[in-house]
Amino acid sequence: MIATEKINNENICKLGLVGRVVGTEKKPNTTLSFNFWTNIESKVGIGTIVRVESDKIYLDKENKQYRRTVFGIVTEGISYTDLEAPIHDFISCDGKPNPEFNPQTERQEIRYFTALVLRSDPEEPIQPVSIGNVYLADEKDVEFSLRMDKFEKTRIPIGLYDNGDKKSPVYVDSEFLLGPEAAHLNVTGVSGLATKTSIVEFLLSSIFKNYNDEKIAAVLFNVKGTDLLYLDQVSEKLIPGTEEFDENSYEMYKQLGFDNLKAFEDIEYYSPFLSDGYNLKTLRPDELGKINFLRWGLLDIFDNIEVILNKDDLDAKADGFLKFLQEKIIDKDKTNPDYSVTKRIKCFKDLVEWFDNVFDNIKNNDDRDGGQWKGHSIHTIRKVYNRLTNIINRCEGLVVNDNDTQDLPWGNFEDKHIYVVDIADMLPLAQDLVVTRIIEKLRTVLESNNLGVKKVVVFVDELNKYASSDSGSSYIKQTLLDISERGRYLNLVLFSAQQFKSQVHSRIVGNCGTSIYGRMDMEELAKPEYSIMPQSIKAELAVLDKGKFLIRHPHFNQYIFVKFPRPIAMPSQEGREKFGTSEIKLTFEEAMIRNFKSVDPKLKGNVIKEAINVRNAKDEINEEEVLRAFNIASLQYKINNDDFIKLFKSKLYVKPETVNYSDIVSKSTNHITNDEIDNPYNMF
Repeated sequence: MIATEKINNENICKLGLVGRVVGTEKKPNTTLSFNFWTNIESKVGIGTIVRVESDKIYLDKENKQYRRTVFGIVTEGISYTDLEAPIHDFISCDGKPNPEFNPQTERQEIRYFTALVLRSDPEEPIQPVSIGNVYLADEKDVEFSLRMDKFEKTRIPIGLYDNGDKKSPVYVDSEFLLGPEAAHLNVTGVSGLATKTSIVEFLLSSIFKNYNDEKIAAVLFNVKGTDLLYLDQVSEKLIPGTEEFDENSYEMYKQLGFDNLKAFEDIEYYSPFLSDGYNLKTLRPDELGKINFLRWGLLDIFDNIEVILNKDDLDAKADGFLKFLQEKIIDKDKTNPDYSVTKRIKCFKDLVEWFDNVFDNIKNNDDRDGGQWKGHSIHTIRKVYNRLTNIINRCEGLVVNDNDTQDLPWGNFEDKHIYVVDIADMLPLAQDLVVTRIIEKLRTVLESNNLGVKKVVVFVDELNKYASSDSGSSYIKQTLLDISERGRYLNLVLFSAQQFKSQVHSRIVGNCGTSIYGRMDMEELAKPEYSIMPQSIKAELAVLDKGKFLIRHPHFNQYIFVKFPRPIAMPSQEGREKFGTSEIKLTFEEAMIRNFKSVDPKLKGNVIKEAINVRNAKDEINEEEVLRAFNIASLQYKINNDDFIKLFKSKLYVKPETVNYSDIVSKSTNHITNDEIDNPYNMF
């Protein structure tokens, strides 16, 4: 409340005074909205936050005087003069518009705005807005009107509110963004212009800098090209002294409390292999550093096997046999001759051998068992066999035949760490498996409190594809639904983005505590889902500039326009221009040098080349043997604890042949240097 000492005329600060509240019988002020006029020079516009101080002086319970204060945000505006009819102006101009014409009488023009109430002081009793002066909101007014004074200890900067004269920080409440009160974020807007990915990157930087209540990490799925492949590189537009230095964004970061601009340094990238088994299925350039391998086997994916099986095949009989496999056959400690289990089944290769034993058993007992084995139809068994053995082909490079698998560091997630899984070039079926399996695993490990961090943010782009409202049921949609409805209790937070929010499952977007809107199409804004949004706000969204968005947060009574700086991390286009992409497939030797260095960056190129010089009967490098030994060694390797080359050689069935590099150099007509021997492909 504004005390009496602030209402004396000599003490009233008139800076920022822009108009007065007016109320008429036809257009009265209410408890939810009010109307006011300004002159044509005022800086009031759609989205402006204003403060109203009542003319009337009230007495509180202690008989102290105060003025009732109301804060509102402008949502509608009109302008008019005292002209009674357009014909009058037409006649005064002789029917011809003339730029040099000066009317004999200059008509008075006013701007007339409607604002929705954000907050009142005092908040009780709830009353219509009183007549009074209208001021532009200053920084303290913005803080109070958006209830940011209620969560001073849990603030996460999300951008700046611009009132025309200066910018004021805007914060969201971490308890309503990351839980436990509410959770989840959804970003919507047209492709390219809405900067959806940029908003998420900036917000993650802000969370990692300001959230210290619990250990937190993020898992990001790169679903489009090189969108998230340069997050560990600082954008040159935020480095002072460069040609394209963005001073405005640089100053915005300072105002938001970022003293030292750094990209995400604690970040790990994961990618499956191509079908050849040694080239990675990613566009991230090798020169940017280590890329971890993603290789899953039978035990890794069997709990999510339904994701990649044809739904038409999963009838009750097939589902029953899959459960039989899970309960009686796969990864059991003891052998069971009664079920043809002669050894522990841990990979697809073992499973195929088991099926062969079963088929032999069926063949020998076909007449006596009436076409069944252990209560399961032979036709069902063969159908499941065909579908399971085809998984490796359908998810080539990701799902492997053996048990030399590699995965995310379950149980060893680190605080303020980002794990990027590149699924951009995968087939849709494999993408569904990766997203579903990783999210399910996160949920399971978080429930047991064994992940290494307390909270995890999961970012999924292209929600129109994975959780469309007009598509049928799918496992990935069900997984995303489960996160949105139960995630905050598990400390699993969903950050999602899409072009058309109206086409996303309503329960997913409805459970997001915070919603952000970038630039949008008018066709999308005409959908019923946006009916509560004021028409003027929709018009502004249709022409919204990059670096600006509309936000709705539980503490904010109304939609608020906010500006944010460009992300610190290098955007996709800038990264491609500077570093290029790894679209060219490497030879086996080139790829293995890269893969060995991903495990141990200190290894020299000539040492690696000698180690993989394992020859077959045709005097060619035995690629299959090298890959087998490499996969086993990389699983067992511990940095600063093992000699990786020695470990790799110990896993080989065939020892590598010795190569005399001095002879190669002396015989070469290209005069190979020692540096080229260590780095023969100029990749490191």
